[in-house]
Amino acid sequence: MTDANGERRPAGELEASVLAALWAAGAPQTPGQVQLSLGAGLARTTVTTILTRLHDKGVVDRRRQGRGYAYFPVQDAQDAHGLTARRMHSELDRDSDRETVLARFVAQLSPDDERVLRDLLASDGR
Repeated sequence: MTDANGERRPAGELEASVLAALWAAGAPQTPGQVQLSLGAGLARTTVTTILTRLHDKGVVDRRRQGRGYAYFPVQDAQDAHGLTARRMHSELDRDSDRETVLARFVAQLSPDDERVLRDLLASDGR
């Protein structure tokens, strides 16, 4: 996806923006309502595509409203960090060799990130 300046958006930025708009609304929103709240010059079809992808990932749920849907966030994806964590899980689930995927992920961590991960694991990740 590109922004108003024609530059490519970082991966997940648009999903995070759409999710933030849903949380800010506090009630189920149609793609048109989300589009208006974002005010970023996005086409409604783009917003609908992002909402559908978020639904497929289990990040938002939807209910029938007229001929379309109104979307709302699920409780375990409350913010952009929750969305990133769900994306990481989704990627991990795509590969049958989880041990190798995790080993390669850890091998690529910076020393600071490795320390944070060790601390989280030692404290049961809470």
